[in-house]
Amino acid sequence: MHATRRWIPGVLRTQAFRILLVYLIVFAISAAALVAFSYWNTRRALDAQTDQTIEAEIVGLSEQYQRLGVGGLVDVIISRSAHGTQGLYLLTDSAGHLLAGNLDAWPKIKLQSSRFVEFDYQRRFDSQTENRRARGRVFLLPGGLRLLVARDVHERYETGRLFTTTLPWTVALMILLGFIGGTLVSRNMLARLDTINRTSQDIMRGDLSRRVPVLKAGDEFDTLAENLNRMLDQNERLMRGMREVTDSVAHDLRSPLNRLRNRLESALAHATNGERAVAELESAVEETDGLIATFNALLLIAEAESGVAREAMAPITLAPIVEGVAELYAPLAEEKGLTLGIEPGGTVPIEGNRSLITQALANLVDNAIKYTPDGGRITLAATQTPDGALLSVSDSGPGIPETDRARVLDRFVRLDTSRNSPGTGLGLSLVAAVAKLHNATFDLASNAPGLKASLLFPPSRRRPQATS
Repeated sequence: MHATRRWIPGVLRTQAFRILLVYLIVFAISAAALVAFSYWNTRRALDAQTDQTIEAEIVGLSEQYQRLGVGGLVDVIISRSAHGTQGLYLLTDSAGHLLAGNLDAWPKIKLQSSRFVEFDYQRRFDSQTENRRARGRVFLLPGGLRLLVARDVHERYETGRLFTTTLPWTVALMILLGFIGGTLVSRNMLARLDTINRTSQDIMRGDLSRRVPVLKAGDEFDTLAENLNRMLDQNERLMRGMREVTDSVAHDLRSPLNRLRNRLESALAHATNGERAVAELESAVEETDGLIATFNALLLIAEAESGVAREAMAPITLAPIVEGVAELYAPLAEEKGLTLGIEPGGTVPIEGNRSLITQALANLVDNAIKYTPDGGRITLAATQTPDGALLSVSDSGPGIPETDRARVLDRFVRLDTSRNSPGTGLGLSLVAAVAKLHNATFDLASNAPGLKASLLFPPSRRRPQATS
């Protein structure tokens, strides 16, 4: 039951269902219009045939009246009425007295009308009275006589009434059956599209080995799946080649940089040519440290964005990570005259990459310490919310203007207020990459005063057996 409730709204929103529904409505209206036109045309033909018969009878009776007078006309009408045919006759004098015919009284029609009219009348069948329908015409004879000649059209009338009653129900049933059929067809199409969407989402999360299933039905979805799979194969080959190049560059550049730094430190330790040489060597070591930090940060960002680190995900808890980062940065905060605290929030279990989450939190704390003035306060928190696990760092510094909060997540972006501070402009970029890897939401908000940076991790599909 719950599964049915879930897929019905999805089916109703599909383009296939909308197209099918429009086609169904147009088809139902067209079919109803065609049937109605056929019925109207058939009824018009039957009415014309009935009218011709009545006209012929009126002409014949008029001739009988002219030739035999009133008595002869009465005899002819009595003779025709006695045969029990579909013909109906009524002859009255100027005062309305019945002279002949098989109708007991004038029906509710205009006596002066010369047009063909339809009316209801009562007729006796085996001592029973039955209401029926007739079509006829009133003819005025010399001497004030009135002659009504009609034909019984009750069967045609009942057929028409049945048609007008059943046609709306037929159209409604047609739409209902079409709706059910369209729902089933759209459900099958939606299931195929959901498979493609789930595969795409897995690939966007970093699982480049996923492929769209091919059902061997030979339809357009199989063609689309095969084309997508060929494209994904090519993309995976390109990503693998790029990763190999990146690994080679990382290996070729990291080692020389580390060797350069070690030689500079060795030269600094053995420097004896005065303060100038020592200062130059210390500056070179700092520059080398900056290059290595930038290089390592770029590699971490690339690792997080590519999804490679997803393989290292495991059930963890945020509380030990928060405590470890707070302990690591407590001396630096104390040195700057800042208060670094932790809000109580429980263990807060999630599933993630412990190393990358620790690095992301360290970057946030490092930024908070760097930009919070003396006497300020920095608060770390890990809490469980209805929407997931929330990891946040709040400070009382100058904050980031709302117009710049999206821009600072890009690589190497530094605001004018931080130009003179040490850094590479990659700290928040790494946090954003880690958030994307974990399907988390990274948000920068005002702390009034200061900045509150938070990572909201989605609820885990399984209850993690967290590791400390």
